Amino acid sequence: MINIDIKKELHGAHGVMPLDLAFSVKKGEFVALSGESGSGKTTLLRILAGLEKAEGSIDVNQEKWLDGANALPPQKRRIGFVFQEYALFENMTILQNLLFVAKDKALAKRLLEITELSQLQNRYPNTLSGGQKQRVSLCRAMMQRPTLLLLDEPLSALNPTMREKLQQEILTLHKEFHTTTIMVSHDPSEIYKLASRVIVLENGKIKEDGKTKEILLRTQGSQKFSFKGELLELKKVDVIFIAIVAIGQQIVEVVVSQTEVKHLKVGENVLLSTKAFQPSITPL
Repeated sequence: MINIDIKKELHGAHGVMPLDLAFSVKKGEFVALSGESGSGKTTLLRILAGLEKAEGSIDVNQEKWLDGANALPPQKRRIGFVFQEYALFENMTILQNLLFVAKDKALAKRLLEITELSQLQNRYPNTLSGGQKQRVSLCRAMMQRPTLLLLDEPLSALNPTMREKLQQEILTLHKEFHTTTIMVSHDPSEIYKLASRVIVLENGKIKEDGKTKEILLRTQGSQKFSFKGELLELKKVDVIFIAIVAIGQQIVEVVVSQTEVKHLKVGENVLLSTKAFQPSITPL
């Protein structure tokens, strides 16, 4: 069990924002952190890793990682951290990158097998694709069998096909090693596939906290589905109006009524839903 109760004053584009978070994470849970940029997601990961200071307490399996002003050094926390950047040692082979963390060749071989990198273990990072490098980073993070695995949008720079492949590998590693995982992601489909729980941050505080399906598949009344998105364009084609909406990584076209058009504004966040097979769009 991980108990987190932290406070930190952040300075962003809109001035001072107090980060004030208190929640618990069960052992083996996969939690996704969602919310707008600047809401405190990455800062929270860095505080958990000991890379940033904060006030409060962090208790991990009855071990004090943060107690008031006293913080356990990062190297003494069993943390696996995977960033957007790969941060690999360019002068070491893939296998050497892994063994640098822990001299456990059997574990390294197993990780390379799961991520389908066994045939590339003697290659150097500069000969690998972006997806292959990120898989090495993931393997390296797992080499010390971390108590807590932190993922900061590690797949955001990859193409959709590679993203899907690595999502499955992350899930496989999570289940096989029973690792407690906290992941920052803006991709609803990624969150849905991987996380059992979603915590939505807004201005440094928890706005929503619940099971993934309850947060992402939220409907109202007799609606069959609803998705949040950004309205990119409104256009009139003959006698009908069409709305272009970005939902995650997808762009969709929806026919809307003249009444709905009056309440919509390009650039705003909207809720796309359907009732009795009739789609509708409403401002959030």
